Amino acid sequence: MPDADAFTPELDELRRRSLLREIRDRAPVTPAAGPSPKIVLADREYVNFASNDYLGLAGSQELSAAARRAEDLYGFGAAASRLLSGGTELHRTLESLMARFKLTDSALVMNSGYTANISAIPSIAREIDCILSDELNHASIVDGCRLSGARRAVYRHGDVEHLRTLMTHEGCRRKVVITDTVFSMDGDIAPLNELVTVCEEGRALLYLDDAHGTGVLGDGRGALHHFGLGPQPWIIQMGTFSKALGSFGAFVAAGSEVVDVLTNTARGFMYSTALPPGVIAASIRAVQLVQERQDLIERLWSNRQRLHQALGSLGFDTMRSETPIIPVAVGDVRATLRLADHLCENGLYAPAIRPPTVATPRIRITVTAAHTTEDLDRLTHVLSRA
Repeated sequence: MPDADAFTPELDELRRRSLLREIRDRAPVTPAAGPSPKIVLADREYVNFASNDYLGLAGSQELSAAARRAEDLYGFGAAASRLLSGGTELHRTLESLMARFKLTDSALVMNSGYTANISAIPSIAREIDCILSDELNHASIVDGCRLSGARRAVYRHGDVEHLRTLMTHEGCRRKVVITDTVFSMDGDIAPLNELVTVCEEGRALLYLDDAHGTGVLGDGRGALHHFGLGPQPWIIQMGTFSKALGSFGAFVAAGSEVVDVLTNTARGFMYSTALPPGVIAASIRAVQLVQERQDLIERLWSNRQRLHQALGSLGFDTMRSETPIIPVAVGDVRATLRLADHLCENGLYAPAIRPPTVATPRIRITVTAAHTTEDLDRLTHVLSRA
């Protein structure tokens, strides 16, 4: 018989290194009065600084109402993939909306950011191609690169000259440069102006994971707009609806030929049940709200500036942060866990981020438009006493 205790040594080792994780599930916040930075865990309420809900739209009554209307019309589940019978007119409406929003010819909705990266990257890069990937790219990009079978080279984080050197040494059918736009654990922004230039020089495709840039940078349109760059046929933009847009799912916005290729070869799209109509309707309303409510983006950045300045004045190391993602590095894993516990004891939720997610342990603080000045000042005060 199989050994039921076969994994005990692995779990014990994780426990010894303070790397054993556990799932903590939220309870409803009462009363549910729309967007709020509050979170309830094990019957205790916290101010949540661990969310990617940058604009506070996840609790929006407008998104909930849009989802209910769609469910009344189409039912709850999709029941099949888009290539069978799972799609609705709403899916097509969202794709047209995202193409206009990102100023591209076309767009394709996918089931998550992870699914998008592990599906789209193997579709655009094959064994006879080569990929050049930033060393701090998200795990989903790393996995997508591995699944592609393409030759892979990793360039030092944000180091355009290193990328240029690697590109001159690569001989293959197609070159694809891949980068996050906003790095989810460091909060810095990829140097897109320089990356675009290198890709033009090297005749390479540029694949951008704009998951943390969409809804945050460039009046909400994302990183290209932030840098004043227009879309190009050789630039592919992946983004998500599950962060600043407060819904769920992902999209790839690109030229029509790229989208046609993805429709016919991206396995995560072809072989996944379509997203439910209610989710799609919520995403449509979220994109509309981003365009209508620029004040949410302004408040987000005002909150980010206030907290970042306060943490800097206290002498905290916020690493490379340029965005509402503000890491705080305090030492080794155990010191980071102690700080996370200190925050929890004071009603603030920002868990420790540990290896293998990051090489350097940190508290990853995310600021949102829903946070009040009182929330930010409370966090600053508690950290000052740490």
